[in-house]
Amino acid sequence: MNIKQYTSEFKTNIALAVPVMLGQLGHVLVGFADNIMVGELGAPALAAVSLANSIFFILMGLGVGFSFAMTPLISEADAAKNYLEGKKSYQHGVIILSVLGVVLAVALLLMEPLLGMMNQPEDVVVLAIPYYNVLAFSMIPLLIFQAIKQFTDGLSLTKYAMIAILGSNVINVLLNYILIYGKFGAPALGAVGAAYGTLVSRVLMIFVLLYFISKRKKFKPYKIAISWFSLEKERVMKIFKLGYPTALQMFFEIGIFASAVLLSGMLGTDEQAANQIALNLSTMTFMVATGVAVTATIRVGNQKGLKDYYNLKRIAISNILLMIIISVIAAIGFMSLRTYLPWMYIDDENVVNIAAKLLIVAGLFQISDGIQVVVLGALRGLQDMFVPMWLVFVSYWIVGFPVCYYLGIHTSLGTFGVWIGLLVGLTVSATLLYLRFQHLTKRLLLTEHL
Repeated sequence: MNIKQYTSEFKTNIALAVPVMLGQLGHVLVGFADNIMVGELGAPALAAVSLANSIFFILMGLGVGFSFAMTPLISEADAAKNYLEGKKSYQHGVIILSVLGVVLAVALLLMEPLLGMMNQPEDVVVLAIPYYNVLAFSMIPLLIFQAIKQFTDGLSLTKYAMIAILGSNVINVLLNYILIYGKFGAPALGAVGAAYGTLVSRVLMIFVLLYFISKRKKFKPYKIAISWFSLEKERVMKIFKLGYPTALQMFFEIGIFASAVLLSGMLGTDEQAANQIALNLSTMTFMVATGVAVTATIRVGNQKGLKDYYNLKRIAISNILLMIIISVIAAIGFMSLRTYLPWMYIDDENVVNIAAKLLIVAGLFQISDGIQVVVLGALRGLQDMFVPMWLVFVSYWIVGFPVCYYLGIHTSLGTFGVWIGLLVGLTVSATLLYLRFQHLTKRLLLTEHL
């Protein structure tokens, strides 16, 4: 194998991926800032944020996953210079994601009683409810922004969403400081102050990104006059057919990590707080992987539009190799710094010791997690959504969750056992998805030579 044919694509991959990585990390940094600043209030407050976010992120995964259907449609249209097709996909995506945002926000509010029914510590539930109720409303601007972001990402213009997200983080941290601790005459709202900061920052992201679209010449070909109140049934169904399997993929994956939060909560407040620390750190590296995955989706979608299947596979594998390198570096970092990183979140020796053990497993599953995320991105570029959805379900819920539950609840491993189950699920997912990708690309290459 000539490794250079893959490494030669790294420069292009990185140029596309870095803005997406930074943008996705910006989303996580909102949670990171919340965790750091709420952690100053103690383990119950940090556990409360963890509990509320465990439910929010499950439904958020449905919305964000659904939005990923837009990227391959727009990248394929862009490669073919079919600007009307791209604009219509953008229009339909924004409308669909706006409606979905409202539906999911209402669903979150209706699900609030679940917080008290999950066998969680009572002091944690009391703190979680007001934070959760405010956070629910931020689902609407988050999904509207996500729809616009997928449009710009699909055009390979990934830096503008990055700027919008990182800028909103500055606002979020400032509002957190004011509202959590009661600075500059504001009331000290505690954890719920972090939720208000998140809500405002997510609204601002939309306006920043729309500003770039209105001012930058690169978007000019897509400034086509079409009615925003005229929906095409066939296009809605196409986006739905592409979107719902990806939404369920995200639902299954975020759901397994949310179950780790709930299982840890059953073991105690310190265990749940430690789980939140390890999960937040792992999510940062997951968002780096998401950046590479979006690059795979864009570039595979472009090659699909050009019907160049040889380079499609070569480019996809180059992204997988790039992700493996990044994952190994992340794994080394997690393991070597495991006793130091948790102190950034909380000054509680017991919580830190538990989190340090979890970071050993988090380091081990970096490679599996990275591979499965990027292969999913390549499969999205091929517009293959349905079979991967079921492969993810089997990996996480038929294989991974039973291991999480048994080792976490029925052995002395506790939270460490829960995370071993996550490692098992991610490894099975990476293996099955890669085999699926090889099967599809082999079939495409055969048709190319006929």
